[in-house]
Amino acid sequence: MSAAGLAARSVAVIREYQDESGAYLAAPFPAQYRNAWLRDGSFVADAMSASGDEESAERFFSWCARVVERRAARMGGGEILDGRFTAGGEDVPGEWSAAQLDGYGSWVWALGRHARRHGVDPAPWTPAAELSLRYVAASWARPAFDWWEERKGVHMVTLAALHAGLTSGLVSERWAHGAAKEIKAAVVEDAAGRGLSATLGEARLDASLLAVAAPFGLFDPGDPLVDRTVSAIESELVYEGGVHRHGEDEFYGGGLWLLLASLLGLHYARTGREEDAWEQLDWVLHRASDDGLLPEQVDDHLLRPEQRDVWVERWGPPARPLLWSHAMFLTLALELGAVSMENAA
Repeated sequence: MSAAGLAARSVAVIREYQDESGAYLAAPFPAQYRNAWLRDGSFVADAMSASGDEESAERFFSWCARVVERRAARMGGGEILDGRFTAGGEDVPGEWSAAQLDGYGSWVWALGRHARRHGVDPAPWTPAAELSLRYVAASWARPAFDWWEERKGVHMVTLAALHAGLTSGLVSERWAHGAAKEIKAAVVEDAAGRGLSATLGEARLDASLLAVAAPFGLFDPGDPLVDRTVSAIESELVYEGGVHRHGEDEFYGGGLWLLLASLLGLHYARTGREEDAWEQLDWVLHRASDDGLLPEQVDDHLLRPEQRDVWVERWGPPARPLLWSHAMFLTLALELGAVSMENAA
């Protein structure tokens, strides 16, 4: 399958698993993934918007607005709310914590990009966007779980997502600019010799740091601080084009994540390393199944191979198709011109 073919297939897969409510289901299996994340969905909506499918993205933004407005009272109580919901917008029951903050900035970031990209009036979603941003402006320094829902702390990619929402242009009040400035200052103060750390106050590397510059824009992709961070990721977490989440990963044996490979390609594309970016696109392309489905991760190189069967027995095989994997491939393909908006849609 060609890159253009997989991009078109990605659009079709995303449409298939967008619930009638507007929520994007993360994956059809395992059962824990038949829910909707603000974060994952924000990347999916941004990819669909970039591909020309305005309706799909706007249905998701409307779902986000309902989710946020339903929790307006709780946002003033100081708790870190869930970032994962049922398709109907309810909290997901169970012990698996989803107390995450990043999605409340990410969806506003995606909405702002959509409005600028297509000249759309964001007024239908602005009240919920402001409510979401007031919440993150007051909460950004509170510990929450990371992208992977494994560690609690103040995480760098979370701060980048919140900063991206606060600077999206949808809210221009002084409090939003002030919170964005505070976030940037905290990140800069925490930076160490080898670059950014995954969590404030912890010298730890995590590939989610790839999103801090591209696409969230907390720093320019060519900033020396970003360059040092990406160099560390390349040295410690990249294997033949694939990218591990972090060095301690045991989830399904700690394989290589496709969405992270695409994020690395996006960084390369934004820093003039076009040949390297195309190699990342090709790496992801060749991990698609014969019917054009992209998994969450592959086991080409496992950090903890003894753990893979443990997770398979517990949850079944790794998620496929994962909408976030498809979204990031589509984003990179569009960035490189491997497919046009018209052809993708």
